[in-house]
Amino acid sequence: MKSTVLDHPLAAAHLTELRDESTTTPRFRQRVDGLARALAWEAARYLATEECTVTTPVADAQGVRLSGAPPVLVPVLRAGVWMVDGALSIVPDADVAFVGLARDEATLRAVTYLDKLPADVDHRDVWILDPMLATGGSLVAVAEMLATRRPGPVTVLSLLAAPEGLLRLREEPACDDWHVVCASIDEGLNEKGFIVPGLGDAGDRLSG
Repeated sequence: MKSTVLDHPLAAAHLTELRDESTTTPRFRQRVDGLARALAWEAARYLATEECTVTTPVADAQGVRLSGAPPVLVPVLRAGVWMVDGALSIVPDADVAFVGLARDEATLRAVTYLDKLPADVDHRDVWILDPMLATGGSLVAVAEMLATRRPGPVTVLSLLAAPEGLLRLREEPACDDWHVVCASIDEGLNEKGFIVPGLGDAGDRLSG
């Protein structure tokens, strides 16, 4: 499993605002949207392309365009839905398939309450939108859902990741060739399974 951390001062500034407990809900949403765009831009680096020729107002020009079907966006509810618009601004032709997962606070395990993935992804790129990669339980649950649906390359777009969650994915055979793109890998998890220093509960802060 591969992981990439965004290396850009504007992404770092956005993340700093998200960490600040005094950041208002409208501003928090705006910064999540901005980071989602940056994460999607990085994820798009690995989409398939093909050479093409276009005619400019002056002459023909050689270029490239995306080839094949656009990716399938899989926002993990509830917080992942706030990353959809940002990702769609980069890949507007993408399809969106929702997955609903809730964390059992006693066991920290992910409990599925919604699965709107297509029966067959048909080897298309899959981008999972999950703002917080903490224990990795939610993503392992999504991996299990995808197992029989023939996904293509799978990329996880997260604002933050914890080392424990990344390790969990690395140890999961179904996630062996996944790619995680995030804005930061933080110190770790506290006793409640929250990322430290993190930014709190992203879902609560997005919902207001």
